[in-house]
Amino acid sequence: MIAPTLARPPVNLGERLRLAVADAAVVTWRNLVAIWRVPTVFVFELVQPIMFVLLFRFVYENAFANIPGGNYVLFLMPGIFVQNAIFGSTTTAIGIAEDLKKGLIDRFRALPMARSAVLAGRTVADLAKNLLLVTVMIGIGYLVGFRFQQGPLAALGVVVLVLAVSFTFSWISATVGLAIKQVEGVQAAIFTMVFPVVFVSAAFVPVSGMASFLQVVARNNPVTYWCNLARYLSIGDVAMLDPVTGLPTATLEGLLVRSALWIVGLLAVFIPLSIRLYRRLA
Repeated sequence: MIAPTLARPPVNLGERLRLAVADAAVVTWRNLVAIWRVPTVFVFELVQPIMFVLLFRFVYENAFANIPGGNYVLFLMPGIFVQNAIFGSTTTAIGIAEDLKKGLIDRFRALPMARSAVLAGRTVADLAKNLLLVTVMIGIGYLVGFRFQQGPLAALGVVVLVLAVSFTFSWISATVGLAIKQVEGVQAAIFTMVFPVVFVSAAFVPVSGMASFLQVVARNNPVTYWCNLARYLSIGDVAMLDPVTGLPTATLEGLLVRSALWIVGLLAVFIPLSIRLYRRLA
């Protein structure tokens, strides 16, 4: 007779961290497999940013002749990359709400697994999905005339920035999904939140062309910092020249610091908040 071995709870921080990472990896794989088995969702997520590219590239190009860098597509595509990362992260909230509706979250909570694993697995899976999306969008950008002009290292920096923004907004979306819980309510709330944040920024047009009362908001919008940093890395400091005065509106160092502070600050707020909401689920 061989006595059965009973699983024991982790006794130290290192073991708890190792088990949390392992649990998160399992949940990540589960979410990636779901994307693979239901590809229509991913296809429609890809159609939306392509529509934005074609709409702004060919419909509004002549309306923005006086643009930093002198070429609207060079100005537009870095903003599209950031916008796509933010919009793509909204699926985190919708996915969590759907899992709550199906009772899957209750099953996860009944298992001996780390409380953070469900949320970490969801956000990491969506990060992998957004990496594929931004890769496709770079290819679309090259088809419509966009080019990285600062070398491969700067282009890699744009991808890292976009993924950092995506990861940040995935945790914000997770918080919204856990707070509202209902799929329809989550969809309405997340898009109501995201649209003004993206469009009242320098994602698609220079801030100087906006109404005066919006310029203060747009200049201090974190999306503006991220889009301008992506432009700086894509086409150089010419992207930071004011179309009216011809003077630079920002420096690379300033954009790096502000972008990093916003990302770190938002993660510091919404990661603990979302985990707290997850633990308090009835």
